[in-house]
Amino acid sequence: MVWMTVYHFCFDLDHFGLIDQDFYRDPFWTWQRTAIVSLFLFTAGLSQAVAVHQGQSWSRFWKRWAQVAGAALLVTAGSLVMFPNSFIYFGVLHGIAVMLIVVRLTAGWGFWLWPLGALAIAAKFAAPLAIAAVPVLEVLNGPALNWLGLISRLPRTEDYVPLIPWLGVMWWGVAAGRWALQHQPHWLGSSDAAASGWKQPLVVLGRWSLSYYLLHQPVLLAGLTLWMTTR
Repeated sequence: MVWMTVYHFCFDLDHFGLIDQDFYRDPFWTWQRTAIVSLFLFTAGLSQAVAVHQGQSWSRFWKRWAQVAGAALLVTAGSLVMFPNSFIYFGVLHGIAVMLIVVRLTAGWGFWLWPLGALAIAAKFAAPLAIAAVPVLEVLNGPALNWLGLISRLPRTEDYVPLIPWLGVMWWGVAAGRWALQHQPHWLGSSDAAASGWKQPLVVLGRWSLSYYLLHQPVLLAGLTLWMTTR
């Protein structure tokens, strides 16, 4: 969450012309985005492993899922206003909403989540080759199907987190969480220990991650707008 905030603050500085950076092609920024999204989805998978282990009911799952899906719609609406030509239609929250259902249904697959995750990630690199070899597969690049991630060119959107390869990362998060719960449960800590000392602000941030995700950019943008108009 902290890394994401710094990244988005730099993105906003570029948006306002205060710095000059290429967030879409410069590896310094694109690799940071990949790392941040990977951490998001790995942690989401880890959390699902814990939830299943603790016996989370389907009703509670759907309640949380509805919050994520609703937040995804808010992101689409907000980005449509700010970036009408490249609005977010399948960003990180949209991807998480779909992947959570898949992960919940497959959480009990145990060791097989590791090779399945690897297969999902490998499919990202195989898809362009398949599309080049079989032209009819070009349909996968269209807006109706590119949310699957089996593409040979990136769509024009400010945030794009399709099922492939990111479902693989979340599957690995589930697999890692289940392994840790079985073999090293202390790695995940306890609520009392985790909420003490220097960790407390990070724990609070983690518990309110969805709210923070939705609010941090409007706050950053409002602050920069105010600063730009008063300097």
